[in-house]
Amino acid sequence: MTIEIELKFIATTHSAEKLAETLAAWPHQHQAARELTNIYFETDDNQLRRWDMGLRIRGVDQRYEMTLKGGGKTLGGLHQRQEYNVDLDEATLDIARLPADIWPQGTDIAALQQRLQPLFTTHFQRETWLVTVGSSEIEVAFDRGEVLTDAFSEPLIEVELELKRGERSDMLGFAQKLIAMGGLRMGSLSKAARGYQLAQGNQLRPIRAFPVLKVDAKATVEEGMIAALSAGLNHWQYHEEVWLRGNTSAQEAVREALEVLRQAFALFGALVPRKASSELRQKLTTLEEMLNDETVNAETFCFSPLSVETQLALTHWLIESQWQQWIDEKSKAKLQGSFKRFSDIMLARINADLRETFNSIKQPNEYHDKATRLSRQLLAVHLLAGAYTPEAVTLWLAAWQQLQLAIQSHQENGLTWLAVQAIKQPGFWKSSGPAR
Repeated sequence: MTIEIELKFIATTHSAEKLAETLAAWPHQHQAARELTNIYFETDDNQLRRWDMGLRIRGVDQRYEMTLKGGGKTLGGLHQRQEYNVDLDEATLDIARLPADIWPQGTDIAALQQRLQPLFTTHFQRETWLVTVGSSEIEVAFDRGEVLTDAFSEPLIEVELELKRGERSDMLGFAQKLIAMGGLRMGSLSKAARGYQLAQGNQLRPIRAFPVLKVDAKATVEEGMIAALSAGLNHWQYHEEVWLRGNTSAQEAVREALEVLRQAFALFGALVPRKASSELRQKLTTLEEMLNDETVNAETFCFSPLSVETQLALTHWLIESQWQQWIDEKSKAKLQGSFKRFSDIMLARINADLRETFNSIKQPNEYHDKATRLSRQLLAVHLLAGAYTPEAVTLWLAAWQQLQLAIQSHQENGLTWLAVQAIKQPGFWKSSGPAR
C-alpha cells in the first residue's frame, strides 16, 4: 500500500502544447507518450463507490496492473488516497490477490468477485516528465484521450502532478509556477468520478444550494475553520464544472461560493490575523468583480490565471496550515477550543445584527438595501449551524429565507410582517439542547 498524493489539472489544447517548453526550466527526465487503457469495475449496486473505493486494471505495453484506490480526501485539485497495486499476467480481475484486510469486515471476497463487472474505460496517451524541485521528485503526466461507456464518451486532457519523493509543499510551490503558463484549471473530479457520471446516464449536474455545514460536535475551532473554507472551495469547483458544461445559472452559484469563502475568513478573523489571509481575500474580491462583468463567460473565468491561482493558493493555505506562522500561542490555544462554543457566540452576534438591521427599517425600499447583508449573514449561519438539531436550524433559517426570497422577487407588501416573524424566531443555539 502507498499513499498517492496528486494534483490534477484540466488542460486546454494550447497549454498542452506549451508544457514541454515550460518544464525545460527544471532538471527532468522525459518519457515519450505511451498508450494506456484502464478498465474500471463495479457491482450493479455501486458497492465499491459506497465504500469510497475504485478498482481498475491498467494495460500498457502488454503489461497489466490491478489497482484499488481506497479512502482518502480531495481538496481543491489535491487528491490523497491509499493505493494498492498488483502486477497481473493478463487483463483478468483477481481481487483475491489484494490484501484481505483492506475490505470491510465480513466481506465475502469470492462473492464480491462474481458481482464485479466492467463499468467504463479510459483510453489515453500519457507523456511524463520526472522533475526535480528542491529536494523532491515530482512526476508530471500529460494525458490526452477519452472516458468511455457503451453509450457515452467524454474527452480527456489532463496534467497530473504526483509526488514521488520529498515534500508536499515542494509540489504545491511547483504547481504555482507551472500554472503561470496558462490554460490549466484545478480538477476536483478524478477520471473515475467522470466515468461514474457517464455510466449513470451522463445526466446534467444540478445546481446545489449551499448546505448547512456538518462538523463533528467535538471539533475544534481550527477544524471548523478548515471545514468551512474547504466547503466553500468544493462548492466553487462543483459549480465551475456545471457552468463549463453549459448551465449559465451556475455562474451565480460560483459567486455564492466566493462569498462563502469571504464569510469564512470574516468569521475567524478574530483568531487568525487579517494579514494571514489578506492576499487570498483580495483575490476573492477581484474574482467577484470579474463575475460582475456581463461579458464574462465560463471558459474565460474558470481558466483565468487569477481563478486558478486563487484555488491553488487556498488549497496550499489549508493543506500546509499557513495561518500558523502568523499567530501567537494565545491564538493557537483559542483555535484548539470548542467549535460548538465558538458557534454559540458567533450565532448570537449574527442574530443580534439581523434583529437590529431589520428592526430599524422605516421604508420598504430599505429592505432591498439590506439584501446583501442578509445574504451574507445567512451564509455565515450555514457555516456555523452544523452541530445543532437540524430541525431547529431549518425552522430558524426558513423564516429568514422567506424574507430573503420576498426581497429578491421585489415584493413590497408583506415585507415588514415577514421581518417581524423572522426576528421572533427563538435562537436554536440556546433552545436545542446538547450538540449532536
